[in-house]
Amino acid sequence: MRKVLLIDTSLLCVWLKVPGRETAGNNEWNFERVEQTIESEKTKGTTLVLPLAAVIETGNHTAQAKTANSESKRIAAQKFAEIITYAADETTPWAKFREQIVLWEEEELKQLAAKFPNQAVEKTSMGDASIVILGWHYHQKGFYVEFLTDDDKLKSQEPPPPQPPTRRSSRTKG
Repeated sequence: MRKVLLIDTSLLCVWLKVPGRETAGNNEWNFERVEQTIESEKTKGTTLVLPLAAVIETGNHTAQAKTANSESKRIAAQKFAEIITYAADETTPWAKFREQIVLWEEEELKQLAAKFPNQAVEKTSMGDASIVILGWHYHQKGFYVEFLTDDDKLKSQEPPPPQPPTRRSSRTKG
């Protein structure tokens, strides 16, 4: 079964070494752990997905990083720009970025809007809500979907793993 890994903002920032965001999840996630996880998935043939929400949020975090070392910010921004370009060009292992455009069309936006008031009360951000919808979009297309995140609430909303096909008996009654 084909697998996609949607990368959430917090771990994307760790992977990019955005100043001030070098760890996530109570320091459980550092660059080495994120790098090892992504490299492991790449060797398995997993497709990496860069959600639009993560693009916007990571760009904001990078630009707003408070650091005396502007070179570290530039390095993170450059690596991020490369990833965005890979996704735009659908360079393996990155998923085609325009695949997500369907989620921003009229009906999908209306669905997102209809669900958001309850999600806001439950403290689900618009970014996370859009990642969940994107995950289900891939799930409906037959992918095994995993969210690479340190956010337990977001992780709990990923689509279920695929079930192995059930084998039907070829015996007939008679």
